[in-house]
Amino acid sequence: MTSRPLFSEEHEAFRAVVRRFLEREVVPHHAAWEQAGVVPRDLWKRAGEAGILCPTVSPEFGGAGGDFLFDVVMAQELQRVGASGPAFTLHSTIVVPYIEKYGTAAQKQRWLPPAVAGDLITAIAMTEPGTGSDLQAIATRARRDGNDYVIDGSKTFISNGQLADLIIVVARSSEDAASKSMSLFLVESTRAGFARGRNLQKLGMRAQDTSELSFTGVRIPLENRLGEEGAGFGYLMNELPRERLIIAAWCLTSAEAAFEGAVEYTRQRHAFGQEIGAFQNTRFRLAEAKTEIEVGRAFVEQCLREYLDGNLDASRASMAKLWLSEMQGRVIDQCLQFYGGYGYMWETPIARAYADARVQRIYGGTSEIMKELIARSL
Repeated sequence: MTSRPLFSEEHEAFRAVVRRFLEREVVPHHAAWEQAGVVPRDLWKRAGEAGILCPTVSPEFGGAGGDFLFDVVMAQELQRVGASGPAFTLHSTIVVPYIEKYGTAAQKQRWLPPAVAGDLITAIAMTEPGTGSDLQAIATRARRDGNDYVIDGSKTFISNGQLADLIIVVARSSEDAASKSMSLFLVESTRAGFARGRNLQKLGMRAQDTSELSFTGVRIPLENRLGEEGAGFGYLMNELPRERLIIAAWCLTSAEAAFEGAVEYTRQRHAFGQEIGAFQNTRFRLAEAKTEIEVGRAFVEQCLREYLDGNLDASRASMAKLWLSEMQGRVIDQCLQFYGGYGYMWETPIARAYADARVQRIYGGTSEIMKELIARSL
């Protein structure tokens, strides 16, 4: 018995568009962007012109009005070619939905069309030095001053930090308990008092800019608050399952791409007079990896269906993120081993996949935090 296909003809048509764009505009240049530590701004504009940014945004604001699976397709295709530099998934799947879901009519009209077009690049600033996954320890403050808020604080590990034109900043807006004092604010990068720190040098995902950001007396109007004051923590909790599910889907495709590359390599490489793929150890290791991938695929697709039906809870999303990110690490590590010394060379795709994969067990909530969230539901 087989289940109905998860992706429709429309999803696959979108996949073909994304794949052509990446093969033409991204793959030939990605190695150079890894050296630069950032992708060029005009790539975003070209992505917007190709119609691949923010596919779930309403047609009223220039989007295609697609479902979450269009975002999944984007994430899969980026990972299929190892394109960790363009943070299209962060922009389209994580940041922009906050504006569409919690923004006012004026905020949506102002910021969604340029986000879809690639004229506006977004980021979200949650993590602070010393807080890690503990969102309740956030120290950035937003003080009310007449018709403005004044923001002071610092953030770190912010993806798109060097390029972002608009940043959703998580800050405390009162002295209430952490869960009741957090608010979200839309801060333009042109605001006085905002500063970008250095472009951080990372173990992997080297072409994606990641920055320290500082806010010193940054003054924004009241209309730049996103949603209700004090409701920010709840908004974050509502949206994190979506983020964790897209990470799980990303990890699945990463493991699959590494596996396919390893299978091909073991058929080409010879040792002791035969293909290394003919050795029992190689065959058994590949069989284990294939099994892990297929188990992961079944769970991810089940969770995607639950999400589309409105039934995916935070615990299940945490399970998906935990298991798939850990599985990805195991599979890619084993695949690298087949390459021997060549697998340790940066120019080999498996080496870059190995470096890129490690952060999946950290961002979006560490594996340890995922276990804690799952345990609370027992």
